[in-house]
Amino acid sequence: MSAPHGINPNIPHSARVYDYWLGGKDNFEADRRVAEQTMAAVPGIRESARNNRAFLGRAVRHLSRLGVRQFLDLGTGIPSQGNTHEVAQAEAPESRVVYVDNDPIVMAHARALLTSTPEGRTAYLEADVREPRTILEHPDTLATLDFTQPIALVMVAILMHISDADDPEGLVKAYAQALPAGSYLVLSHLTLDLIDKRTADDYVAATSSQAMHRTPRTGERISRYFDGFDLLEPGLVAVSKWRETPLFPDEPAWMYAGVGRKR
Repeated sequence: MSAPHGINPNIPHSARVYDYWLGGKDNFEADRRVAEQTMAAVPGIRESARNNRAFLGRAVRHLSRLGVRQFLDLGTGIPSQGNTHEVAQAEAPESRVVYVDNDPIVMAHARALLTSTPEGRTAYLEADVREPRTILEHPDTLATLDFTQPIALVMVAILMHISDADDPEGLVKAYAQALPAGSYLVLSHLTLDLIDKRTADDYVAATSSQAMHRTPRTGERISRYFDGFDLLEPGLVAVSKWRETPLFPDEPAWMYAGVGRKR
């Protein structure tokens, strides 16, 4: 894969590391090195990433069956199987999706591959999720989503890349305040709660020197993102345990996941 203009292939990026774990080909040597180093030190991290992708599909399908027809997908990642609009439009062809990512590679692939049904619509914003006003007020967002009707805010494995200094809870609130009652929050997040201390220490040691920032958080911290939302069953759980059968046994489990409905 050649690097597009403006992309430094020597700097790893979370979307491309994730793409490698999912079996994709849109990554560079620097991304593969980080992915392999993490896999060597962190048992089950690749399987957890794949379970996380499967959670996205299950959550979008479930909400589509509840009648949700609009999705704002933050931190889209490189297109893979079971993208948000594909799952939603398979259930309801008129579904509308806005994808947001800050990586030009992601957006180039998204515009080329994530084509909507004729009845629905997709839009793609190259933007930073830490700037909610830019995203919420973007003309393409407003042309695609109707903010008087329920919207599913998709924040799957994105907040772990937001440092505490950037106030992830405040970011969720800023997006949530723009959504009408009856909207949903679909969220997953890296945690060390569900593993033993030695494995957690190995993870910290393996990732502390990496350029790619990830912040694991406790279930108590992650649950705060759902303030103002009622969690759907089964609540905030290991990502593999959110409804239906996981792709892989999630032992050890690295991710929490949940879906909440805005009051």
